[in-house]
Amino acid sequence: MGRLGPTEIILILVVIILLFGAKKLPDMARSLGKSARILKSEAKAMKSDENKSGTAPTDPPTASADPDQPAPRTIQAAPGDVTSSRPVAEPTDSTKR
Repeated sequence: MGRLGPTEIILILVVIILLFGAKKLPDMARSLGKSARILKSEAKAMKSDENKSGTAPTDPPTASADPDQPAPRTIQAAPGDVTSSRPVAEPTDSTKR
């Protein structure tokens, strides 16, 4: 009881093919594999960053030298690519006075 036999597995596969269609299944599998690779690379990068610093990452500083200027934000160009992170200046609103 609780074990799936070959008949049940084949029946489940047929239902999946009928629901999603044979054309969409390879695309779904490809995107699932890509997501798994990105997750794995992110976990590996976090682990290596933690090992390099010796401690867990800390929160960024909240206070800046000039109270009118917020601290710069950092964005990443692509998921999994930690080498291309760069600070980005926030747009300023020159209409406020």
